[in-house]
Amino acid sequence: MNSADTADKAVTASAADPVDFHIAICGAGPVGQAFALLLCKQGVAPESIVLFDAKTSSQSEQDVRSIALSYGSQQILSAASAWPVKATSIQQIHVSRRGHLGRSLIDCKDYQIPALGYVARYGDIMMPLQRALAQSGIHIRRPVKVSTLEETDDSVTLRLQDGSAITAGVVVQAEGGSFADQRQKTQHHDYRQTAIISHITVSQPVAERAFERFTEQGPLALLPQEDGYALVWCVRPKVAEQLSELDDVAFKQALQHAFGERLGTILTASARHSYPLGLNAQAHATKRTVTIGNAAQTLHPVAGQGLNLGLRDASILAPLLTNCMQPTQLRAASGDLLSAQLQLFLQQRRSDRQATIRLTDTMARIFASAPDGALTQSVLGLGLGLLDIIKPAKKILAEQMMFGWR
Repeated sequence: MNSADTADKAVTASAADPVDFHIAICGAGPVGQAFALLLCKQGVAPESIVLFDAKTSSQSEQDVRSIALSYGSQQILSAASAWPVKATSIQQIHVSRRGHLGRSLIDCKDYQIPALGYVARYGDIMMPLQRALAQSGIHIRRPVKVSTLEETDDSVTLRLQDGSAITAGVVVQAEGGSFADQRQKTQHHDYRQTAIISHITVSQPVAERAFERFTEQGPLALLPQEDGYALVWCVRPKVAEQLSELDDVAFKQALQHAFGERLGTILTASARHSYPLGLNAQAHATKRTVTIGNAAQTLHPVAGQGLNLGLRDASILAPLLTNCMQPTQLRAASGDLLSAQLQLFLQQRRSDRQATIRLTDTMARIFASAPDGALTQSVLGLGLGLLDIIKPAKKILAEQMMFGWR
């Protein structure tokens, strides 16, 4: 039996309570599950929390997508009792511009930390989260889709796709989906870029070193993972179509040309998958609902900040919601306090969210909108070289990637 399946047992709030659950979380991905576990660590009763997810636990654990976790995210997952994760550590990040002088090397030793981050498969991140949930007493319902939310002054009613409904004191929306499937938010931009993902092996790997290579088409990331590297190659849609039609030999040649020979010869490349890239963000909270993670912001994958930003959302929201649980436990009388805490959450997350959005959006637009060889692209290469000279600027960039704007 799957670890998370053992948690799928009915746990409801006391009959004296005005709602079925005090906190309902829509989306049981890494952000939603980490948030639920962090609530319990803060002292919230696990039986007062329910998670909904459209996927089964088996589907989540079998997802082989590669995810970059920052060192700060590792600390958050540890706090949620969801670490260790089967992962490859990143000790260094080599950032360069293809065909131009200028590069920067970010090393964890310069910041007295064990790693800048980690690379793990999505399913491997989910396994310890789901084991912790199975032991927590938190209720999880899956596969279940929430169709609509109906909010009143006293509670939120969640209408489920099967026709049933439950009520909650507050709803946290953590199910964002992919850019192509989302409704447009206030900060929205289609980069006209496509990410091609694969797993490759090379003849001269550099242990625990990640590469972020800026090409004429967009960023190309190679993240150390298991026996090789997880590839995220961002190109224009027409080029993505052409690359997808190549056989393995021709694809490896094209990748070799784009990346260069810093890792020797590209030996193998697994089956390729692709998805469109865009920015879609809007911080949102009502009196009794709030969005976190991909539901609040979907980003370009440059610098690998999407999930990390979502986990920081979870770590900040958990103690703020806990403040509403005593002594009123999100009853109707606590509505004003709850609303104030949700607005405080938006305020506390504003700087980190906007700094991360600006960083990824600026880098993406340089390649998505500028013609090949444009001055803006050349200036980026010069800037990379200056980073190794201007140490404070390099430290700011490294800390943003590891911990977010603080």
